Amino acid sequence: MMKVLLRRIVPVLASALLAACSSTPSPQPSRPGLGPPPVVRPAPVSPTAPPPPAGLTQAVASIVRNFRGRVGLAILRSDAAWTIANQGSEFFPQQSVSKLWVALTVLDAVDRGKISLDDPVTVTEKDRTVFNQPIMQYVQSGKSFETTVGDLIRFQMILSDNSANDILLRKAGGPEAVRRFLIDNRLGSIRFGPGEAQLQAGTAGLIWQADMAKGRAFQEARAKLTLETRQAAFDRYVADPVDGASPVAIARALMRLQKGNLLSQRSTEYLLARMSESKTGPERLKGGVPPGWRFAHKTGTGQDLNGTTAGYNDVALITAPDGTSYAVVVLIGQTSASIPERKAFMQSISSAVAAFHKPVVRSTANR
Repeated sequence: MMKVLLRRIVPVLASALLAACSSTPSPQPSRPGLGPPPVVRPAPVSPTAPPPPAGLTQAVASIVRNFRGRVGLAILRSDAAWTIANQGSEFFPQQSVSKLWVALTVLDAVDRGKISLDDPVTVTEKDRTVFNQPIMQYVQSGKSFETTVGDLIRFQMILSDNSANDILLRKAGGPEAVRRFLIDNRLGSIRFGPGEAQLQAGTAGLIWQADMAKGRAFQEARAKLTLETRQAAFDRYVADPVDGASPVAIARALMRLQKGNLLSQRSTEYLLARMSESKTGPERLKGGVPPGWRFAHKTGTGQDLNGTTAGYNDVALITAPDGTSYAVVVLIGQTSASIPERKAFMQSISSAVAAFHKPVVRSTANR
């Protein structure tokens, strides 16, 4: 399997490894407006923790160095106390990655008996929001659509449905309930914004109005703004995202989720199953994961302006056949790279994780 994997990531990973292992620093591409290329450094959890594989650290550093964009990255292995990070403590736009915190808050309420997955929910025209909302195809000619909390989580996590997410957010108690969950569980540097509609309106330089949900009203209102207004709002969001999170905080939260430290076993298994069924971003991190590995993730994608995207993300739990898991977080805060370049970049990261994976060999001397 390893030979097949290495063939998949050549030449992208091969060139990265050559650059990383060279005794002469490789030329660094210019990054107009983004400052100097970042440096990836291993970040052990404790001074006595074993370091991450040098080859993986070097490969990731080279891959990041040769990408055009501001990148936040964290790789955390389940059975080793180390993290590989690039700008790991900085805030990056989450976009739809934040749907994960809504799902966690709802499932926490399920665990506490406040909500049931079988609770009925009526979806109407008033639940329309912006951009991706496939659930609204079931609301025909003013008629309502009857569903459940559990099915809303499926729409939210599998299809990244904005309307389903905002309905669940209201069921959970609104943004303050999500923020309380983050604080109570000590999840660290993770912000939660005002909800999908208000977040997207603010990023565009608009104030959300309910009639913006009709047809293409939002896009039309956005198009009427001056470029200066839109650029100023875009820049403010990227510089200090209201939904910002640090890569390391997300990686640790993912690992705590998998280990059952955030939800009951039943709710943990339910959420991870929905994340593994996700249909979004199949050519992001998932595209670099070899056969036989398990994969569960959540993507996020921001708005474009003048060829630049504010937030192009994927956060995942990647599990090797031997059961070892990695939390892999890639947050591209701002980039003008093409979509194929972004996908290739993410695939190179997940491919490198798999290529350098080795099971931990435990001593049997004292058994």
